[in-house]
Amino acid sequence: MTDQITARNRRGLTTVFEITGSVLAMAYALLIASNTGAELLGFALLLLSSGLFAAWAVIDRRWTFLLLQGFYAASAIIGLIRWA
Repeated sequence: MTDQITARNRRGLTTVFEITGSVLAMAYALLIASNTGAELLGFALLLLSSGLFAAWAVIDRRWTFLLLQGFYAASAIIGLIRWA
């Protein structure tokens, strides 16, 4: 019974991380593409998105996806530094 609850909680968390991370990544892309001066906010959203996706990757043990999120986080940090 405990395994079922744990699996259900994990699935709920990964769903929240997946949806929220996706929405933030879409907002990031729109902010960067719009070229309206909101690049700093866009890169902050990318950093948050990659953090959520990284948590999802750890929960689901998707190590290659976790590596990709490390790249996105590094890109976000570079963007934050360059636009700050």
